[in-house]
Amino acid sequence: MPERNKVLLTSVCRPLGPKHGDGPSVGYELLFGQVTRAQGLFSPRANHIHFSLEYIAENLEAPTTVLQYPTRQELLRELRKGYDVIGVSFLLATFHRMKEVVALIRRHSPKSRIVLGGYGTVLSDEVLRPHGDSICREEGVGFMRRLLGEPEIPMPYRHPLIVSRLKIFGMEASRTGMVFAGLGCPNGCDFCCTSYFFKRKHIRLLPTGQDLYRIIERYQEIEPGMSVVVLDEDFLLNKKRAMEFRECVLKAGRAISVFVFSSIRAISQYTVQEILEMGIDGFWIGYEGTRSGFAKQQGRPVQELFKEFREHGISILASMIVGMPYQTPEIIQEELSGLLALRPSLCQFLIYGPTPGTPFYDRIMKEGLLHRDLADDRERYYRSCNGFKAMVRHSSMSPEQIESAQDYCFRQDFLRLGPSIYRSLETWLLGYLKLKDSLNSFLRRKAERFGFEIRKAYPVFLAGRVLGPTRKVRSWIAGLEKEIYGALGSPSWWERFQSVFMLLMAFWTSLLLRLNFFQHPRLIRHAYRQADSHPRLSRIRRALKPLGSRVHVEIRPENSLWVRLEGFMTAGEVQHMAGHLREALRRGKDRLVLDLGRLPHLEEEAAKLLAVCLKDYRNRIRLALPERFANPRAAAWLAVFALYR
Repeated sequence: MPERNKVLLTSVCRPLGPKHGDGPSVGYELLFGQVTRAQGLFSPRANHIHFSLEYIAENLEAPTTVLQYPTRQELLRELRKGYDVIGVSFLLATFHRMKEVVALIRRHSPKSRIVLGGYGTVLSDEVLRPHGDSICREEGVGFMRRLLGEPEIPMPYRHPLIVSRLKIFGMEASRTGMVFAGLGCPNGCDFCCTSYFFKRKHIRLLPTGQDLYRIIERYQEIEPGMSVVVLDEDFLLNKKRAMEFRECVLKAGRAISVFVFSSIRAISQYTVQEILEMGIDGFWIGYEGTRSGFAKQQGRPVQELFKEFREHGISILASMIVGMPYQTPEIIQEELSGLLALRPSLCQFLIYGPTPGTPFYDRIMKEGLLHRDLADDRERYYRSCNGFKAMVRHSSMSPEQIESAQDYCFRQDFLRLGPSIYRSLETWLLGYLKLKDSLNSFLRRKAERFGFEIRKAYPVFLAGRVLGPTRKVRSWIAGLEKEIYGALGSPSWWERFQSVFMLLMAFWTSLLLRLNFFQHPRLIRHAYRQADSHPRLSRIRRALKPLGSRVHVEIRPENSLWVRLEGFMTAGEVQHMAGHLREALRRGKDRLVLDLGRLPHLEEEAAKLLAVCLKDYRNRIRLALPERFANPRAAAWLAVFALYR
């Protein structure tokens, strides 16, 4: 291998989706494409990239480029730059897409070594070898560093900061930081690819609660109050790490918002207060089926747990399985009604399907229960591994009945309970009312957080009252709106104006969906450890080099230029720095975060120069100030600057 490898990591190419020959849920969005697929214009929208590619790239030493959803032309343009190693991430359902990417690489970059990765690598070497020179079936950082001849590094690895934007009616509603806490799951449900891909082991990417909280703090620096999703299959299973994390949250005293994945068994180890004190206000929980008998479902009764969580403002995304051996159409309806009676904020319904490497797959193949058309055509089988295809012979239901039952579940969830965005608001209202007078100061802050999030959502109610799927749902949304106004106050004239605008945006969203316009993301390209990765960053670093180690400059997500000052700086040094930052803001559209948290000793003249020099750009500047300045006059100058912004 060359001493300095140049690496490209890429997803499969867009466009994706059923209109382009893919399975029903194959695309860029977990919510719109899968969980809220029946909710149409009311579905929240958020593109999900291949997080693993960014994570691996962050932790290599080789210059690396990452492409998320390139078109074929965009991929070809990148291949012309020449790469020694090219990694391709894919799923079983996008096996055919992976082959297209590999064919392009072989034709246009024949000397590149191809590495296949992702859950699609559950397939055998016999199937995959024609398409790749190496296959990653383990934790990706360690694998790629060995492949590139780089020395092993300990966990926790460097954590990339990846921010996901969620939109409602085409308008940005929130930004969420992605936290990568672990891989694999020891629960071992017979259908679960995640469990058996990592041989039922749990790999803690963030070994301690303190490690986890440090990452959340970095997201809070980008945007105070930013919500986070912790990606770990059963986060609460490790009680020691979870309780250590809780101590960090309580010590900081900040009412954060955390969404996690967990099981009934793991959750049952904690009180609802302990869960709230971790900042957790959202769960993805496997409801599966009342008679499924998975070990992870042992613990507190699900009805009791869901009810208590909802009353305390904790939203639940419940996943149910359709097509299990014991189910009949009547049992599915019974289980669906039981689930909907618990009023989860979101529901997912997937068909019980066999994935290579799992016990369920082994049994199905041994007993010859895979439908003949799929057994005879393996590529057709791979495309069907998307959760929306009945692949196994069932004792009492035909494939059409199972798929129809799944569609029925999605539609009934929407028609009976209404859009998930309003169900979430109802849950937050219950939490606000429950906790606002709590004797626990942290829980009172949590109630304030719920109230703040609800107030931000005032403009969505008009669209729900006008466009809700049924008269009953529209009436419920109107009642919820009235109840919220009673608890948090009537809307302002500006919020009423926004309501009309959001109604227009809802109509616009509906039109775009019908016409299938603007439903595909643009290319996301990130370059790591390359001279041209961030030319503006290089210019600023060169300009501020005379200030030495007292100034740290980096680019963070959301086009944020992050400048941290340490130690002591004179007025002249501050003026030098401020002049270059002003020039950078003039030439670009970046937002600047000026972190003075480690610079408590700042002269009044220096603070004045800083404020005056940057005043024209303060709408794009956020100051992170120390708890106390040694010089109160300096603090006053910067406090006024921050307040004006």
